Amino acid sequence: MNELHGAGVRLAAGTDTGTGYLVPGFALHDELALLVAAGLSPAEALRSATRDAARTLGLPAVGTVARGQAADLLVLDDDPLRDTRNTRRIHGVVVDGRWIPPEERRRLLAAVEEAAAQTPPPQEGATMTGCGCGGHP
Repeated sequence: MNELHGAGVRLAAGTDTGTGYLVPGFALHDELALLVAAGLSPAEALRSATRDAARTLGLPAVGTVARGQAADLLVLDDDPLRDTRNTRRIHGVVVDGRWIPPEERRRLLAAVEEAAAQTPPPQEGATMTGCGCGGHP
């Protein structure tokens, strides 16, 4: 991974959502840690999950915080540039310009957890065709 990055290959974290048992947001914390373990700096890993992922998906107006950009924000209790595990220390969330209060966030996360618990595991020998993102062969 580090060799690809060193050669200038754009790495895009978090773009495999839609595959079994990768819950958006939750799996990304683990992916950031794996990128750092592979040799990226915390800043490089975070860029791979924000700006670089957006560019890879053809979304130039998201992924950075700047005038005119669409941005959802994660407000953290500690610096993720020091340690990407700090992305788990979430103080608050802003989505579409709306602050999600802690109690609402807890309710939303409980609903996600309940839905995930009710999802049956894949059957033995199950295969997937296409990208798994619903609608593409």
